[in-house]
Amino acid sequence: MDWETLYKQRTTSAEEALKHISNGSRVVSGHAAGEPSYLLTVMSEHKEWYQDVEICHMVSLGKNEYCQKGMEGHFRHNALFVGANTKQAVSEGRGDYTPCFFYEVPRLFETEIPVDVALIMVTPPDQHGKVSLGVSVDYTRAAAKNAKIVIAQVNDQMPYTYGDSQMDVSEIDYFVEHSAPLPELKPAVLGDVEKAIGANCASLIHDGDTLQLGIGAIPDAVLLSLKGKKDLGIHSEMFSDGVVELVEAGVITNKKKELLPGKMVANFLMGSKRLYDFVDHNESVAMYPADFTNDPVVIAKNDHIVCINSSVQINLMGQACSESIGLKQISGTGGQVDFIRGASMAKNGIAILAMPSTAAKGKISKIVPLLDEGAAVTTSRNDIDYVVTEYGIAHLKGKTLRDRAKALIKIAHPDFRADLIQTFEERFHCPYEA
Repeated sequence: MDWETLYKQRTTSAEEALKHISNGSRVVSGHAAGEPSYLLTVMSEHKEWYQDVEICHMVSLGKNEYCQKGMEGHFRHNALFVGANTKQAVSEGRGDYTPCFFYEVPRLFETEIPVDVALIMVTPPDQHGKVSLGVSVDYTRAAAKNAKIVIAQVNDQMPYTYGDSQMDVSEIDYFVEHSAPLPELKPAVLGDVEKAIGANCASLIHDGDTLQLGIGAIPDAVLLSLKGKKDLGIHSEMFSDGVVELVEAGVITNKKKELLPGKMVANFLMGSKRLYDFVDHNESVAMYPADFTNDPVVIAKNDHIVCINSSVQINLMGQACSESIGLKQISGTGGQVDFIRGASMAKNGIAILAMPSTAAKGKISKIVPLLDEGAAVTTSRNDIDYVVTEYGIAHLKGKTLRDRAKALIKIAHPDFRADLIQTFEERFHCPYEA
């Protein structure tokens, strides 16, 4: 049977497709800007069809109706990364959080977290009967591969990407055509603190380096400080609009990369329509699953890789919490440790945790004697490399506990240094000398 006939036979309404989800099923939804929001909305509108259905995903940019009060008994959310729209459900007991490294998620869908139904979003088929997962390959490809049933929202506004993002029409059980703009993220507001952090990070980046960085004010500030660099590359779990600007300026060329030279590598994308238009049918962008992009062994093949991530808190030993405030889970491990370990294994690789020195409008120091009670240790003191604030750079790798504490006190906010020094002197039984 030719693919066009097969596609037509499998195209149906959302209601008809979603009726194939059985009670007690585990449903894995596509990630971030690749979330099939229309399918999830229709599913939530018909909650009476379902009992005890688990909805599993990482970052969600949708409305997450299935997480709201009143959905108990019908749906329960299992977060592999707690997003802004789902953290309340987790904290109030309507959802759960499963700790994991990002690179392991595809394998989890083959083993410990088997998938009954995958809800994904794809492009319309090309002339060869291939659809693209567009901006969300990450764990979505593995969820579809391992699911008993695959239901795809076909969105003609999804960019067509290359790499390992294509699926054959025959791999999908039901197609639901629904056109909708992808969610867009507003550009971050950069203040003096973010710009200073960006400049400090940029001082550690050299011509020809390969970068991993995320989204938000600090990554944007770093990118803003790189306009004088040459031949930078991208191997990251994701990238956003700031990378497009540097490509257009000729700063990012990917020429010096050892792994997939000439290609910007990522597993998902979030940004504005400018980003989505840039990646559409762009052969210089290679989208791969997280078990490739985030595998520390793969990352380590990039000599001179610089990984930049952020943190909520770091204590004087170098233990970093990047995902919770005390016991309250606010995000997840994601790919932070994947890239920190990959950079450590790489020739000339470095890993940076970049963060403002304070939180709560200057009332709380992010460099602390001890992590808050219940706080998760995301990055261990054995893995930590560089820590950057607006006050400077602390290189912790290979340093004693005493020298780590000194280095971190130097880049803490001046308002909190006296208390940190007191802690230092009590702990190490010696005077602090800057």
